[in-house]
Amino acid sequence: DDVTVTDDTRLRAIVPTAKFLMDKGANVILCSHFGRPKGEIIETGKNGRLNPVVPRLNELLGVNVIKMDDCMGPDVEEAAKKLSKGEVMLLENTRFYKGETKNDADLSAGLGKLADYFVMDAFGTAHRAHSSTAGVTDHVKLSAAGFLLDKELKFLQGAVDKPNRPLCAIVGGAKVSTKIPVIESLIEKCDTILVGGGMIFTFYKALGYDIGKSMVEDDIVELAGKLMKKAEEKGVKMILPTDVILADKFAADANTAIAKASEISGDWMGLDVGPETLEIFAEEIGKSNTIVSQAFKKTWHIVLFASCPFSPV
Repeated sequence: DDVTVTDDTRLRAIVPTAKFLMDKGANVILCSHFGRPKGEIIETGKNGRLNPVVPRLNELLGVNVIKMDDCMGPDVEEAAKKLSKGEVMLLENTRFYKGETKNDADLSAGLGKLADYFVMDAFGTAHRAHSSTAGVTDHVKLSAAGFLLDKELKFLQGAVDKPNRPLCAIVGGAKVSTKIPVIESLIEKCDTILVGGGMIFTFYKALGYDIGKSMVEDDIVELAGKLMKKAEEKGVKMILPTDVILADKFAADANTAIAKASEISGDWMGLDVGPETLEIFAEEIGKSNTIVSQAFKKTWHIVLFASCPFSPV
């Protein structure tokens, strides 16, 4: 219904860090993106405002969260200055600004004006150089990792550096370009890498497949081929889906079909892995003793300022 939080996992995850800061006398500013509004202000829905999370945050944090309708600017700066110790303010969807995903200097500076310290507690987006995750750190006194990020990093380091083999990694997402360092590192450490999400079509193009109208990063195709070759040379099984779910358009009322990865028609776009692939992946996972997986799509991240399975593409 676009107004009800049906899964509060990500909200609950940042509570320990937020409450620690509040108990220490800091006022806390929460910052997040939601969906892909691509620089547009969208009132409701999967790319809309963050208003729906406020009631649940109120319950989890035990305070009345102050919700802003922007994430920078004079009004937001004034509201931040008026915060008292232990108060919490939630900024608006950072992706209402196109510059967020490009690490825009103005947005980074605007966010930095709101706080003295920056706490990163969003493991799922920590690899992205965005304004709210990276650029802002140039405009605060000190930056730190939150309890959630620290926990995730320690767990991942232990799982990858000293795994109970076989070690299997699951990698998804829309773009190869944002995962290049991750994939390169995994090739050095893993026995098997399962690839899903929108990025698979860039790999398919590197293999010479027709990908129809599927999302592809043309400037990364050559690199995708090199990554597959490197995995092969290292003896790492890098497994791409054998079948995919197709649609004739990216809409809820689209016609859908399932096809072999090598048989995508020019009139169709691929969305994600098909049922045959899920069985193959399940078998590979069953053979593994250690499994690492990145955060899946449709999760939204929260970072804090103190005083400040695969999903469709």
